Amino acid sequence: MTFTHRSTLARAGVVALLAAGGLTAVAAPAHAADQADLQLIPLSYQLAKGVKEAKAKPFKFQVDNTTGTVDAKDVRVTVETKGLKDKKVGVLVPAGCDTDGTRFSCLLGDLAAGTTEDFGIPLFSTGGKGAGGTLVVTISAATADPDLENNTVEHDITVTKPGYDLTSWVQDVYADVTVDADEAGESGLRPVKPGETAPLDWAVYNDGSRKATGLAYGIFLPAGVSFAELPEGCAEQVLGGLAQAYCEDSGVVLRPGEYYTADVRVKVGAEVTEPVLRPGFFFAEGLDAVAGVPAEQPQVASKAQRKTFSEADDGDNAAQFDVFVDLTTQPSPEPTPTPTPSAEPTPGGTPTAQPTASPTTGGGAGGGGGLPVTGVQAGLIGGIGAAVLLAGAVLMVLSRRRRVVVVAPGDETSDD
Repeated sequence: MTFTHRSTLARAGVVALLAAGGLTAVAAPAHAADQADLQLIPLSYQLAKGVKEAKAKPFKFQVDNTTGTVDAKDVRVTVETKGLKDKKVGVLVPAGCDTDGTRFSCLLGDLAAGTTEDFGIPLFSTGGKGAGGTLVVTISAATADPDLENNTVEHDITVTKPGYDLTSWVQDVYADVTVDADEAGESGLRPVKPGETAPLDWAVYNDGSRKATGLAYGIFLPAGVSFAELPEGCAEQVLGGLAQAYCEDSGVVLRPGEYYTADVRVKVGAEVTEPVLRPGFFFAEGLDAVAGVPAEQPQVASKAQRKTFSEADDGDNAAQFDVFVDLTTQPSPEPTPTPTPSAEPTPGGTPTAQPTASPTTGGGAGGGGGLPVTGVQAGLIGGIGAAVLLAGAVLMVLSRRRRVVVVAPGDETSDD
């Protein structure tokens, strides 16, 4: 599945565990070697009143497979919608999903051990504010799971007053990622070789019912990765050996259904020895004010992509990503044969070459979703709030090549 942001089930890289309640570190349970222990974690909680069906918000959930060492095959999500209040919340069944009455089921695909993925259930507003009912969401896989209790979530939906609602998205880092704010048509991507650079494909969507004015965003890279290119207006620093950047565009205006992105490239360290570097984080927040002029005016997006109000839901303002590394080594060139001296010439005078050693390869490649060695950096996750404050202290307010793209033309309508 790909993240098309609207009526398709969103599967867009991975999402940070920065929803309400934060992240708690838990010990990995012991289980059979052929089992994958999945967990389902809700990230979105609120829907702004006035969100139209054509610009439905993908309510984000995370599938976590970080506690084991087994890939989860054919991960599937099943959604029961009968608990929603149809006079307040509507749901779009994604294309390609199987429907059975009030329930639908969608195949997400495989999830490598040691990684996470997120998906979105498209919801829209049909009435007033208040409790919008409950979604029952369940994940399953063809791979055996030793603990099914954390595979189902009964998730309450709340409709808030009209407002903007930022949703962050970021793609895992590969060498040949297409920078287009989605994953559509991208498969079989090549991991990044140590010492090389790669683009970071990210976007901030406004999934609310009002425009957002001004935008700040931050990027936290995993150990072993540094910034190779950042937009002007970003303040870069290194804390605890981890590269971070905090950026601001105070002139941008994001209307409902629009997204924002800018050019970022990262570099994998030449001495990296792990096939997956994780976790990286991206977050965004509105500034609730406009100052200056953005570098570019909004543009109409292709079909494939489908002012000062408090944000409706800030639980899904952060996204998590991994950096996949190609650790395979190039075969060493064959040495030039060296004659072996001898007291007596051999028949025909042919010198004897010394044998050469067979070339060796490094650790597992990242292209197939190899297992990360480091695991989750709990200290980084827990310290994100403090790091953001520190980054803000050295903020440089400038602007450069930024793009804001309209998913569907037309301004929002007033809906108090």
